Amino acid sequence: MAFTYDPLCPTSRDKVRLLCTDTDVAGGATCQFFQDGEIDTFLSLMSSNVLRAAAMALLTIAAQETLLLKRIKLLDLSTDGPAEAAALRELAAVYQEKADLAEAAEAGGAFDYAEMVVDVFTARERRNKEALRSG
Repeated sequence: MAFTYDPLCPTSRDKVRLLCTDTDVAGGATCQFFQDGEIDTFLSLMSSNVLRAAAMALLTIAAQETLLLKRIKLLDLSTDGPAEAAALRELAAVYQEKADLAEAAEAGGAFDYAEMVVDVFTARERRNKEALRSG
């Protein structure tokens, strides 16, 4: 399978790669996390939503970190796979939240208003506005 990344003319695949930091084109064939087909699968699973696909990619990387890197301390060298995985899951949650907000904005937004009636004058104004709205 192939690995492609073009930051100058980004596709959805390139945007997912950017968000999950899978952009190492100079490191050779062994420095990338995902092949193009895998990124395309994330996009397919997440209905072409770039933020959700990037979150899924990060969760996959987090699972790999947990399985492979465990917590190791050898002399002065130490690795903490579970801590790295937790940080990746937090970033994935941020992307999911941003995707939720974007979908809510497209669906009409999460903003609404309320009219307060505090005296006779505002009650009359509210009745007049209701009449105008109901047409």
